[in-house]
Amino acid sequence: MKTVLLAGGFGSRISEESQFKPKPMIDIGNMPILWHIMKEYAWYGHTDFIICAGYKQHYIKQWFADYFLRSSDVTFDYRGGKNEMVIHESHAEPWRVTVVDTGLNTMTGGRIRRIRKYVGNEPFFMTYGDGVCDVDINKLLEFHRQHGKIATLTAVLQDQSKGVLDIGGDNAVKSFREKKQSDGAPINAGYMVFQPEIFDYLEGDSTVLERDPLERLADEGQLMSYMHRGFWQCMDNVREKEMLEKLLANDKAPWKKWED
Repeated sequence: MKTVLLAGGFGSRISEESQFKPKPMIDIGNMPILWHIMKEYAWYGHTDFIICAGYKQHYIKQWFADYFLRSSDVTFDYRGGKNEMVIHESHAEPWRVTVVDTGLNTMTGGRIRRIRKYVGNEPFFMTYGDGVCDVDINKLLEFHRQHGKIATLTAVLQDQSKGVLDIGGDNAVKSFREKKQSDGAPINAGYMVFQPEIFDYLEGDSTVLERDPLERLADEGQLMSYMHRGFWQCMDNVREKEMLEKLLANDKAPWKKWED
């Protein structure tokens, strides 16, 4: 099952670093936050990734092009006019990664629409490339399969300026809207699962997933929430980046289930 990662935005709220690289490629510890998210999914056995790139998309492609060599012990042998390279030991992940240029100014729904041919006619995971979480990915998938609707999103109770959810007793999302300061409601944390029918709700590059598509799905009873009461944190600014780095440095990062 493929995992789609949104990594094409400008990251203007953390411009101190995003002026040089896409926000999902900003390091937490010594690896990009995008890598941390991919490690989460891989820990649950999901290793086929599609990255929706845009702003500075060449940076993402180059990073993955260099990843194998950067993660390996290598001998370069030029003796006798040769140009040989020997890989002794590799620590690169056993992943399949497709990086797609989905456009510089394309909105979130438009980016997903553009990678349809890489997903195929099957369900897929989707999340944002700037937030980490300790949600159980396989339990999320099981929940999605059981209810039989088109879309599932992970909901968390945190004081953040994300999309607000009105959730019914059956976990169906009754409405979806942008958050106001006065709200104290569950928010959309990403970590979604979609049936291929989601593409019928995405009309073009200007489609914002979090507006008309999710609102329509909620109105039609096709959007469900998986309530997560554990850790979730996005990286919108330098303060949040430093907080995540501190958790990682102190070996208290809830999203880090893997061994070094």
